[in-house]
Amino acid sequence: MSAADDQVHMARAIHLAVKGLYTTEPNPRVGCVLVRDGEVVGEGWHRRAGGLHAERVALTAAGDRACGATAYVSLEPCCHHGKTPPCTDALVEAGVARVVTAMEDPNPLVAGNGLNVLRSHGIQVASGVLERQARSLNPGFVRRMVTGLPYVRCKLAASLDGRSAMASGESKWITSQAARRDVQLLRARSSAIVTGIGTVLADDPSMNVRLTSADLPGIGPDDSVRQPMRVVLDSWLRMPTNARMLALPGTTVVACVAHDLERAARLEAAGARIYRCAEGRGGVDLQSLLRYLAREEANEVLFEAGATLAGAAVRAGLVDELVLYLAPHLMGDEGRGLFHLPGLVHMADRVELEIRDLRMVGADFRITAVPKNRN
Repeated sequence: MSAADDQVHMARAIHLAVKGLYTTEPNPRVGCVLVRDGEVVGEGWHRRAGGLHAERVALTAAGDRACGATAYVSLEPCCHHGKTPPCTDALVEAGVARVVTAMEDPNPLVAGNGLNVLRSHGIQVASGVLERQARSLNPGFVRRMVTGLPYVRCKLAASLDGRSAMASGESKWITSQAARRDVQLLRARSSAIVTGIGTVLADDPSMNVRLTSADLPGIGPDDSVRQPMRVVLDSWLRMPTNARMLALPGTTVVACVAHDLERAARLEAAGARIYRCAEGRGGVDLQSLLRYLAREEANEVLFEAGATLAGAAVRAGLVDELVLYLAPHLMGDEGRGLFHLPGLVHMADRVELEIRDLRMVGADFRITAVPKNRN
């Protein structure tokens, strides 16, 4: 196979992996293509945690034709026993001659060992083909394995003059229906959605995914849509026991620093899970919370919050990506801003961003940006 052929087949493997965008949590999204004598003989992608990995799906599709083939896998094959047996064993048993991966698995249980196992059985190995594209498909899994923190997106909506609500607090609806549907897709790919108690008290939000399986690629018509964990930062346990989200399917975590056992018991009886967090400046320590979510196997975390929490997350250097929806109207200088960022006095104090994507979503602009120098 030429280098150009390797890229073509790896691009297909990554395309297959995208099918698991909304279903594989907490596992990474992985695709596999088997090629023998220039012909694709098997394809597969990982659908759900606990299900067959992409390599085994492709090997089943290829059957005997896998012998002597090249396997293109968007992530290094696993070499340890988890919920399923090692994929390296399956590739060896099938007689695959060559394995090409886009990237090594950052999971310490693998981390190059899968490739070493394949080499020890005489299988040719290559890695790094379309690595950037493969990494961008699994930002949360990579960050969690490398740093012990999830990948954090902060979603905000504003008018063209940067106002997130009127002075009265009224904010429905700033953006178009198309933009709100786009936010639903962000929620659907997230492991957890984080907001603050102020938002809950003001809006009583549901914070759930309201799309159906027909709206999400890779989900069968009979499959249920996975609901992300809902997380409310509520330092002093002010959460109402009749909050709308507590009656919805899925898990609602109330992160607090209070020791009020009576309030905690009432919320638990209403369906909440209470997590006592380390105390930071003014309430819940955000890094401590994110480490807890990573231990809960949360890969991608979406912050949907007001200016105070959004600003605190940016100030703490915990935001990996900002997704900002700008609607084509003006709300005036008495409206509420996007971020509470006290102490920015001089131009040198600015939080510098790098815009990665800019596009129209319905009538609105969607800007995707990352803090400069963010790894």
